[in-house]
Amino acid sequence: QHGKADFTKRTIFSGWDVFRSQMPLMTIIQPDVVTDTINSLVQLADDTGRDYLERWEMFNSYSGCMLGNPAVVVIADAHAKGLRNFDVEKAYQLSKGSVEKFGNGTRGHAGGISHTLEYAYNEWCVAQLAGALGRKQDAETYTSRAKSYRNVFDAEVGWFRPKNDDGSWQEWPKEGRLKHDYGCVESNPYQQGWFVPHDISGLSDLLGGREKTLADLEDFFEKTPPDFSWNNYYNHANEPVHHVPFLFNPLGKPWLTQKWTRTICENAYHNSVEGLVGNEDVGQMSAWYVLASAGIHPIRPGTPRYALTAPMWARPEFDVGHGKLFTVIAKNPSPRNHYIQSATLDGKPHAECWINHKTLISGATLELTLGPEPNKQWGVKP
Repeated sequence: QHGKADFTKRTIFSGWDVFRSQMPLMTIIQPDVVTDTINSLVQLADDTGRDYLERWEMFNSYSGCMLGNPAVVVIADAHAKGLRNFDVEKAYQLSKGSVEKFGNGTRGHAGGISHTLEYAYNEWCVAQLAGALGRKQDAETYTSRAKSYRNVFDAEVGWFRPKNDDGSWQEWPKEGRLKHDYGCVESNPYQQGWFVPHDISGLSDLLGGREKTLADLEDFFEKTPPDFSWNNYYNHANEPVHHVPFLFNPLGKPWLTQKWTRTICENAYHNSVEGLVGNEDVGQMSAWYVLASAGIHPIRPGTPRYALTAPMWARPEFDVGHGKLFTVIAKNPSPRNHYIQSATLDGKPHAECWINHKTLISGATLELTLGPEPNKQWGVKP
């Protein structure tokens, strides 16, 4: 294919699934797959004369499957990480077209919880692109719209709640936020309500502050069945919650991210024929494991930052190209040692529970000393 750049045409973009872990993993180890995918989606829009990007492309067609604007997330994430081998202007215009056609718009919500929250995040991603491209007015517009998730939060019940077409609240079910499909897609309000990756402090404020948010989040995990089978709490079998274990990092308890990511890796994945607790979803489930078990994972694709957690392996390595490796060295690795005691980055003390993409692809070495008890002083810096 020819355009701004030669690229390999790719198909089967399981967008709603793979924007969370698989495409971020590819930005590290196979960036050409990411830019090929973006070029393919832009080409598809050109071929069909549409002014928006497909969310679940299949065999060079628009399937319209699932929700949100995941291609917008992939474009914003690629751009934030320095990938430019695609028609950036055309991709930006299609991203705008996508959130205008499928978004919260001037109404301020999309009725349901899943749609409203995902659209708010997609609009935030467009704001990041706009800011990087010097489109100040667009950046302001979409930054404002990104806060629209607040419009489906009902302070009376203390959680997100779907609205009717006239703007009134839908009747609150007897199961409350555990009611499956209540304004949600393949989830319940308790699960979907954590999907505000672009404004975690804003979400915390809605929920009554950091301590109340953490108490609720801890309860969310404590009530999850040990085998991580399909459930009403942390349901690793499906994608809407895949970022949630990493929320303890920005909320100030990174040792709980370390505890729960290790627990998920050990109990939701098995070396067997039915080794995944849920549908693979074209690479997402495995990509989550690759990243989390190596000690890194994004919370909000669209920024170049990865959350840190305790790796399962003594020395995971990522080939970042140009003969360079990003290396994670775990000191004292064992099934008992779930917790990071201290860290160094290229030999210098590292106090933050995150790392950025530029550092990672430079071929950095991250050394994490592990232990059986939390170090509640490490990684609590914002």
